[in-house]
Amino acid sequence: MTQLEEVALSVDEFEALRLADLEGLYHDRAAEQMAVSRATFGRIVETARRKVADALVRGKALKIGGGVVAWAGMRHFECESCRHQWSLPLGTGRPEACPSCGNAGFRRTDRGPLGAPRPKSSRPPGSRKAK
Repeated sequence: MTQLEEVALSVDEFEALRLADLEGLYHDRAAEQMAVSRATFGRIVETARRKVADALVRGKALKIGGGVVAWAGMRHFECESCRHQWSLPLGTGRPEACPSCGNAGFRRTDRGPLGAPRPKSSRPPGSRKAK
């Protein structure tokens, strides 16, 4: 791999491909999720598709980069025993155990949308959980 010519795909281009081609979103909805105009989304996904085609057809390595990003749709966990941390995509179900040590004691460490802390409970303040 180190000897292959590289094609650089930006994180925005990668996300555009994910939304349009993997998730199957229409361009207007995908543009909304990326917070760009419909026309800008169209240009990003067109460039991304051309780069991926170049890499596949000409046998080039595909390099995805572009700085520090927070992937939407990921859940983050930490093992209470060995402190191993791992991430899984939303919608894949609750893991059974820590992938490192097999302990069933772990907790989610991620935050909600836009960096807001995950709500502790949907109960109104002052109410108690029924036993």
